[in-house]
Amino acid sequence: MPRAKNGAVELEYESFGDDKPETVMLINGLGSQMTRWPEPFCEKLVARGFRAIRMDNRDVGLSSWLEGESYVLKDMAKDVIAVLDAAGVKKAHVAGVSMGGMITQRVAIDHPERVLSITSIMAAPAANPPILQSTPEAAAVLNTPPPDPRADFEAFVAHGIRNARTIGSPAYPWEEAALRQRVVSEHGRAFNPTGVVRQRQAIGADGDRTDELRRLNVPAVVVHGADDPLVMPVGGELTAAAIPGAELRMIPGMGHDLPPGLYDTIIEAIVAAASRAKQAA
Repeated sequence: MPRAKNGAVELEYESFGDDKPETVMLINGLGSQMTRWPEPFCEKLVARGFRAIRMDNRDVGLSSWLEGESYVLKDMAKDVIAVLDAAGVKKAHVAGVSMGGMITQRVAIDHPERVLSITSIMAAPAANPPILQSTPEAAAVLNTPPPDPRADFEAFVAHGIRNARTIGSPAYPWEEAALRQRVVSEHGRAFNPTGVVRQRQAIGADGDRTDELRRLNVPAVVVHGADDPLVMPVGGELTAAAIPGAELRMIPGMGHDLPPGLYDTIIEAIVAAASRAKQAA
C-alpha cells in the first residue's frame, strides 16, 4: 500500500475509486486501525460516486509508532493533509469517528482551504466533562488495560468482544463471530497499546475547540448515536451547536461503533454534507 510522510512520520493509507472526481477522507478513532472503515463501506462510497481514502493514524496500525514522543491533534491533522498530498487530492470531504471526528474538526479549523465539507461522527468539541461525558461502564473500556495476548490470547479476545458490546449500538448488534474475527484480525495486523496512551494525551492537549468551531465556514453534518455511552449525545449536540449551519443527525439505537447495519446511515450523512458543499459552490 502507499505511504505518506509528515516529516519523520510515515502514514499508511489505502484508496478506493481513484477515477472518481471527489474524495472522502475517512479518519478513524482512538487506537483503531483504518480497517474500522471496512472495504464494503468504502466500496459503498465509491458506488455513490466518490473516491474513498482510509488511513492509519500515527501510533496505530502500519503507520509510524512514536514511542517516547508526544504530539497533539494539530499534528494528527497535518498527517491527514500529508495523506491528501500524497494521494494528489487538493480538497476533500472529511469524515471522522470519535477521535477521528475531533481530528476532522481540527483539519477544518487549521486547513480550511483543503476541506469541502465535514462529517463529525460520535465526537465532541472537547475531551473533558461536561462537554464529553461517558457512563462508568463505557469509561472502563478506555481505562481497563487488555490482558497480555502473549500470556492468554483467548482472554485478550474475550476482553475485546466485551468492550465492543459495552459501547456498541443496541439496535444494531454485531454477530459474535464477526466481532471475534475483528479482534483477532486487528491484533494480527498491528498491536500497539502504548500508542493509545499517546493518542489520548493528544486529544486532551487540544483543549476546547468550541470557539474555533464557531468561526468555521464549511458545510457540516454531525452524526451521533442517541444511545452512545462513551461520548454521550451532548457531545454531538454541542458540536452541531458550535458549527454555523451544521445539521445534527441523532440516530436512535446507535452507540459508539460503526456496525454494518449503520453503513448506509453514515454514508447518507457524508453524502448530505457533500451535497451541501455543491449547493454552496
